[in-house]
Amino acid sequence: MRKLQSAGIMATAAVAAIAACGGGDDPPPQVVEPPPPPEQPPCDRSITVPDGFCAIVFHTGVGRARNLAVAANGDVFVALRRSGNSGGGIVALRDSDGDNRADEVRAFGSAGASGIALHDGSLYLATDNEVLRYAIASGSLTPSGSTETIVEGLPSARNHPTKSVAVHPDGSLFVGIGSPSNACQVTPRTPGVRGKDPCDELATRAGIWRFSADRTGQTQADGERFSTGVRNGAALAVHPGSGDLYAVIHGRDQLRELWPSLYSPEDGSEKPSEEFARIDRGSDFGWPYCYHDPSNNRKLLAPEYGGDGEEVGRCADMNMPAIGLPAHWAPNDMAFSPGDAFPQGYRNGAFVAFHGSWNRTPFQGGYNIVWIPFEGDDPTGEWSVFADGFSGGRVSSSNQADYRPTGVAAGPDGALYVSDSRRGRIWKIVVVS
Repeated sequence: MRKLQSAGIMATAAVAAIAACGGGDDPPPQVVEPPPPPEQPPCDRSITVPDGFCAIVFHTGVGRARNLAVAANGDVFVALRRSGNSGGGIVALRDSDGDNRADEVRAFGSAGASGIALHDGSLYLATDNEVLRYAIASGSLTPSGSTETIVEGLPSARNHPTKSVAVHPDGSLFVGIGSPSNACQVTPRTPGVRGKDPCDELATRAGIWRFSADRTGQTQADGERFSTGVRNGAALAVHPGSGDLYAVIHGRDQLRELWPSLYSPEDGSEKPSEEFARIDRGSDFGWPYCYHDPSNNRKLLAPEYGGDGEEVGRCADMNMPAIGLPAHWAPNDMAFSPGDAFPQGYRNGAFVAFHGSWNRTPFQGGYNIVWIPFEGDDPTGEWSVFADGFSGGRVSSSNQADYRPTGVAAGPDGALYVSDSRRGRIWKIVVVS
C-alpha cells in the first residue's frame, strides 16, 4: 500500500513538472480582443464646413436652444428660451460612449434664458431680468445645492430683453443689457421722428455692466456701467490670453424705412455694421447717436440726431470696432478657440454665431458661423465664413430658414458646438483625417 502511494505522489510531481515546462495538452491562453470603437454617425450634409471637418448632429432637438457652455470633460450645457408654458432652464448633454452623439440628457431650471457661462465650478445663467448661479461638481450634469441669485431686477422691457454673460478669471461678471428701442426715438420706429437727446435709455440699457461673480443679491445699482452705447452686445466673451473682453454688437435697423430720403434700399440692407469690438472700461460705441458705416469705416451721425448719411459730428470721438461685419446678420454668441486643441488655422481667434437677418432685401443674410483670426492678442482684421447652409437656401424672411445658429462654444477636444433656436438641434463639428 505504501508503494502505491509513493508511486502516485511521484506521478503527480512529474505531471506538475511537465506542466511547468510548458508541456502537456493544456490549451493556449485566450486572447481577448478590444471592443470595436463606437460607430461614428455620418456627417450632416445639410450644412457646409471646411475641408477636414465633419458636422455631426450631436442632438436632434432640445427645445428653444440659445447659448452654449462646454465643461472641461466635454459635457455641454444649453440655455433654453421659454415658449408659452413650456421650455426654459438648462439642458445638459453628455456623450458617454465616444460616438459624438449625446446619449445622456438632463434638464434643470425653468426660467427662459439666453446667456450661459462656466466658471470655477459654477454655471451662470442669464434670464431676462437676473443672473443665476448653479454649483456644478466636476463630472456632474446637474447642480448640487440650491440656486443662487447673483444679480436681480435687471430691466427687460420692450426690445432686446435677453442678456449675455461672460466671467473673467479675476471674478468679474460681465452682463450685456440691450437697448429697449431701435434708435431712442420719441416715438419708436416711426419715419422721420427725431431721437431723444440725451437718450435716457442709456442710464440702464444699451451697455455692458460689471458685477462680482461671487456676490449674491446684487442689483444693477451695485454694478458698474463698464461700457455704454452698445445697442445689443448679445455675443460676449473674454479672450483667454489677454483677458480682454470682446463683444459683437447688433447694429441698428431701418435706416431706409425710417429715412427714405437719405438712404437707398441698398443702404438699408448693407448698413450699419455689426461691430466686432474690444470692450475697454469707459468705452462708448455711440448708440443711439452714431452708427458704423462699413463703406468707409467711420462712425456717422444718426439721422435721428441730424445726420445725413455723410456727417460725422459728435461721433468722431466714439470708440471704433476692430472689424465691421455685414449688416443685420444678428450676432448672438461668440467663443474663442482654446489653443492647440484646434487645427492650424483655427487656433487663435473667435467663432461667432449669426442668427440671421430679418430686414434685408430681397434676401436675408447671415445664418452662419464666422471665423475671426487673431495674431497674438489682437484680431487681424480679417474674417471668413466657417459653417454655412443653416438657412437651407435663399430666404426672404427669417421664419423660412431651416435652422438659425444661436449659440457657439469650443470644446476642450477641439470640437466646435453650435445650437439652433428653431428646432433645438445641436451640432458637434469635429476634425477628420
